[in-house]
Amino acid sequence: MQRIGLRTAEALVEGDEAYLCAEPEIVIGELDGPVGTALATLLGDQVKGHTRVFAILNSDVQVKPATLMVSKVTVESSRYTNILMGTVQAAIANGVLDAVRQGIIPKAKANELGIIYSVWLDPSVIKLDSVDHAALFDIHRQATVKVLEKAMSGTPDIDWLLANQDSTEHYFHQLGLQGEL
Repeated sequence: MQRIGLRTAEALVEGDEAYLCAEPEIVIGELDGPVGTALATLLGDQVKGHTRVFAILNSDVQVKPATLMVSKVTVESSRYTNILMGTVQAAIANGVLDAVRQGIIPKAKANELGIIYSVWLDPSVIKLDSVDHAALFDIHRQATVKVLEKAMSGTPDIDWLLANQDSTEHYFHQLGLQGEL
């Protein structure tokens, strides 16, 4: 089976509400290569507000490939932590297993690969009276499968990027140009 040294991807999945958005950025590769070194370093070098944890189905049930979650947002609230390390963590874990089940990640490589998963949970979630945990779970699960598929397939490829460079607009850059930032 072909070695998977290091692959990267980013994905975006949005729901009906502003907080229902997942935008993971990942690195995936062999644990005995640079991804494994980075994963071990991140796990052993914890930073206040950006705790790194493995994606788990439940306490004591870590998924394979080993998936280390790293928050893009500085965590300062126990409510945020509980949502991130509850609904979102479970969604990511299920999405990783979905990717294995669908053949996106080769099952034979599940014990040999590691994933570093930069996770976004909208900070506004802590201000809401009610969070739709089912929808939040679905969005992050879908985003996980999508980002893993993109990493494993090399999507978008360089030909697409070159052909679409001038017609693809960065959303926030456009807001800035329009004076809305």
